[in-house]
Amino acid sequence: MKSTFAFIGAGNMGGAIIEAVCRSTEPENVTVFDRAAEKTGELSAKTGCRVASNAEEAVKNARFVFLCVKPNVLPEALRGLLPILKEAGLRGDEKVIVSIAAGVTTDTITSILAEANISLPVIRLMPNTPVAVGKGLTLMSPVNNVSDEDIAVIQAALSYGGEVSLIDEAYIDPSTPVFSSSPAYVYMFIEALADGGVMAGVPRDKAQRFAAQAVLGAAAMVLETGRHPGELKDAVCSPGGSTIVGVEELEKNGFRAAVASAVYEAYKKTATLGK
Repeated sequence: MKSTFAFIGAGNMGGAIIEAVCRSTEPENVTVFDRAAEKTGELSAKTGCRVASNAEEAVKNARFVFLCVKPNVLPEALRGLLPILKEAGLRGDEKVIVSIAAGVTTDTITSILAEANISLPVIRLMPNTPVAVGKGLTLMSPVNNVSDEDIAVIQAALSYGGEVSLIDEAYIDPSTPVFSSSPAYVYMFIEALADGGVMAGVPRDKAQRFAAQAVLGAAAMVLETGRHPGELKDAVCSPGGSTIVGVEELEKNGFRAAVASAVYEAYKKTATLGK
């Protein structure tokens, strides 16, 4: 049976997922609705996906319904879909609800569905924006009797955006700042590296590319060698060399503590988003 996907919301994260899914299937199998028509227009031009004039139209013929709205909007958006989900269930057209809303638990989603006496399979996802270029990571937690076949379909579709990791839902919120918020911190680090290069006389375009490539390579070293980051750091720091001097400057300025604190504070915020 052909897999069909509906997306409610096409913001930065939703758009990244849409691009990945459109690479995995015929774009005509993907229908998108967003109140901001310019977003869906741009996505359609880029990916070939269908654009719906309202949420109900997007959902009507879809097997998988992706809720890609902000956490505070999700309850209203899902309640607006209850009539069409109920109607679909009565004719045997069971759908799978897929949410990427940070901090919104599957319990919250199933309780909203229960308001209309609806019980559907639910998958909670947490992606990061690099899925748009096929280098991302998506955490995936299926609940409420999601079939192995449906799990495989979503995994296969999202694999076009990078790695997909099945995980217990309890770990999604604590993990979110580590991999989903962190690209913002990494961009700041790349920018700071480039700024330092410019201060030293390197042209801006070259400094930025050198910095980005260094981060890419360092990440690959961690992933591919399995060595501890501290061990890899020590291997770069020659006795009396320039690198250890730079490391000492970072330590003096609280680099390590600042990053760890940013992750933990972001986690505390994430934990409140679904409430």
